[in-house]
Amino acid sequence: MLYGNVELHNTDEIKDSPNGGVLLQRVPDSVRLHLNEGAQQRLLDPAGGEIRFVSDSGSAKVTLSGADGEVKVVPFFGGFRHGEPFTVGREPQTVEIAMTERFQKDLPALEKLEMPFSPRVCRLMLRGAQVCFRGVEGDGVRPPAAAELPALRYLAYGTSITHGAAAAWPHLAYVSQVARRLGADLLNFGVGGACHCEPEFADYFASRDDWHVATLALSVNMMGFTHEEFRKRVTYMVNTVAGSNTKRPVACITIWSYFGDREIDPDAHDTHGKADDFRQILREVVAECPHPNAHLLEGREMLSDYTGLTTDLIHPADDGMIQMGENIARRLLPLVAQMPRS
Repeated sequence: MLYGNVELHNTDEIKDSPNGGVLLQRVPDSVRLHLNEGAQQRLLDPAGGEIRFVSDSGSAKVTLSGADGEVKVVPFFGGFRHGEPFTVGREPQTVEIAMTERFQKDLPALEKLEMPFSPRVCRLMLRGAQVCFRGVEGDGVRPPAAAELPALRYLAYGTSITHGAAAAWPHLAYVSQVARRLGADLLNFGVGGACHCEPEFADYFASRDDWHVATLALSVNMMGFTHEEFRKRVTYMVNTVAGSNTKRPVACITIWSYFGDREIDPDAHDTHGKADDFRQILREVVAECPHPNAHLLEGREMLSDYTGLTTDLIHPADDGMIQMGENIARRLLPLVAQMPRS
């Protein structure tokens, strides 16, 4: 979304804040308010969304705040991380982002290299509470041009793991790692604790024409559902998203390795067998999908090192996220290479 002199990436609706500025959210209320309550709230979080701009001078002042909590910000210029990540709270904070002298001096040489993002593009990657954006000031500040951004877009749907829950910073989440390895722009629709495969979400993904490859991680958040309801929902999700454009690969990921594979957890409505049952259901749904662009990835193969998890034994830490990103990208690259080129 373009807003004034910036691009608000992975934002599909904004609302005026009563305290000034605009509030960013990943999907419009026409979709969000039809989802479960957890997803409605999570979709207000940025989940690695970005504020992007280019400035003539290589520097600008950005004013942000968190609507109801803290927001972590990781600055990049193109694919290069810049300086130290920082955190903003509920009070508006203005931060100057300026290229280093060395980076600015080498810009002409860097621009000759083939990179998905132009090194001129300032990218403020966001995670945490809903973001209140209050503006960017600087010489010649403008939104990035299409040629300065990746041509390929990757859409990801899933649980808190897709959301990036235990990664130290948003660029270390597995979906960010996949995007980096594909040379793609990420559209992250992770909804921590609330990935319930609603048909409204499936219809929304299908209606968007701005992505080229997708992963659907389906879904440890549904362990409280019956087998019949799980099958019904994932069937609609897979068939609808894949059927929206059969030139776009859609990779469906079975439940990752987690504690439920090793113990009985009544609070999670889980037994040793239910997670495996759901994995098998997803295998069958993908095999029966009438569209050739639906593919299956085994979650436990994408994260094969159990020590890649944190001690909650469900959320991957940075090492696990990186392994997942590498393995998923390795599987997606041949599918992307086979896509027709316009």
